Amino acid sequence: MTALVITTNYGVEQDELLAPLTALKEAGVPVTVAAPNADPIQTLVSDKDPGQTVDPNVSLADVDPADYDVLVVPGGTINADTLRTDESAVSLAQTFARDGKTIASICHGPWLLAEAELTEGKTMTSYPSLETDLRNAGATWVDEELAECPAHGWTLLTSRNPDDLDAFSGAVVKAAA
Repeated sequence: MTALVITTNYGVEQDELLAPLTALKEAGVPVTVAAPNADPIQTLVSDKDPGQTVDPNVSLADVDPADYDVLVVPGGTINADTLRTDESAVSLAQTFARDGKTIASICHGPWLLAEAELTEGKTMTSYPSLETDLRNAGATWVDEELAECPAHGWTLLTSRNPDDLDAFSGAVVKAAA
């Protein structure tokens, strides 16, 4: 199994990128990080303080979704708001769902899933401020550490915020195992 993590080059929440990335690597799962371009990814801590930088492996436009089994969409308000306007990111999410693959998203990351029209009939969670957006997009929103929904032929894993990263990362590794 292989995993793909998608993000923008600026604004992803540091721990929401690094925790699942580290967990996947430690579990021996091959993982690729994709961003809009080859510039280093500048993470943020709490949406405001500069965090670590991460080098992407490939551009979003050059990803072949057939090469991956699990898609991971980290949050960060700036990241998520920008990612949902990226046609390649939206298309990747739609392809993973169409192909029956697992998508995992945390915090503000589910904005991409709403934009990709993948939330209808799904039970999911997110950062609390997205509750109305996701309900309006047809989801059943729950306030849980981890929501796992297999509806419509593909599995969606969602979590609320960095406090949920242990459960989220564990579920991502399990899905990729």
